[in-house]
Amino acid sequence: MTVLNTQIASTELPASGLAIINSKAPFSSTHGKDALDVALIFGAFEQKVSLFFQGDGVYQLCANQDGRLVSIKDYLKTFSAFEFYDIEDIYVCQQSLANRQLAEDFHIDDVQVLSSIDFGTALNRHQHVLRF
Repeated sequence: MTVLNTQIASTELPASGLAIINSKAPFSSTHGKDALDVALIFGAFEQKVSLFFQGDGVYQLCANQDGRLVSIKDYLKTFSAFEFYDIEDIYVCQQSLANRQLAEDFHIDDVQVLSSIDFGTALNRHQHVLRF
């Protein structure tokens, strides 16, 4: 039997917001920047947005990265604006961190690290899902 995280209880009502899954490394393509833009646009219109990071997308949460080294503008600093857009639900897959031997040391606050089961449960509470 798996015990679910108390924040992701099965009795919660389905969310009506948007879930954005970040699954690509930050500077390998424009997917991360595109996901950020969508999140901020929805947040600006006071829509409920939750961000999910899994696979290589967990690298977007690593501190002290510099996109200028690969001639790409560093968009990761913009993550600190989430609080101004009421984007508070930020989840990262614990298994993705473990597979990449990454610590839970993120460049933004209030990231919830969830087991694979809890990650899926949180994702399933959303009515709309976009994957980048």
